[in-house]
Amino acid sequence: MKKFLSLIVITLLVLPAFTQESEKGKPEKEQMKPALLLIDVQKQFMPMMSEKDIKDAPQYINWYMMLFRHYNLPVIGVYHSDPKWGPKPGSDGFAFDTVFHVEESDPMVIKTYGDGFNKTNLDSLLQAKGINTVFLCGLSATGCVLATYIGANNHDYKAFMLKNALLSHDAELTEAVQEFTSTISWDALKLLLESTQE
Repeated sequence: MKKFLSLIVITLLVLPAFTQESEKGKPEKEQMKPALLLIDVQKQFMPMMSEKDIKDAPQYINWYMMLFRHYNLPVIGVYHSDPKWGPKPGSDGFAFDTVFHVEESDPMVIKTYGDGFNKTNLDSLLQAKGINTVFLCGLSATGCVLATYIGANNHDYKAFMLKNALLSHDAELTEAVQEFTSTISWDALKLLLESTQE
């Protein structure tokens, strides 16, 4: 009986300390800190996209940007320029198409590879802003957007495509990319962004 009582006393003394240590060992839940990446919607490339994507995606992209701006979250423009093929920075073809509601204060990243993280300042820009999650839209769904999505995962960011906000030369391929990547809808994103606000 004494042994049994001793065991109960030891358990009552040790268990709370063990529980506290276990809770200390649990990783803290990381709060989502998001940014929107608007990729390559430049005047030189827009005419190459499918008519269906050009008809639908710009409106969705503008809505998504409006939502990020409403919550004072970063919208980052990623621009493509090839040393041989252009478009050259400062040229008309380099600028984002005027259908997109970009702002002069939006940070700009210029890339020469498909992946927006490859040999650019995108990673350091996101780190400086404390970003851990990126939401991608723009073109091409089958090229630079997909490459940047993979690059984001390789750099340990959580990455999501924005539904109906991608463009490519073939609308069926655009849809296929949305099917096999992590894609989020307007309503789901709105709920997520609301949860980031204190």
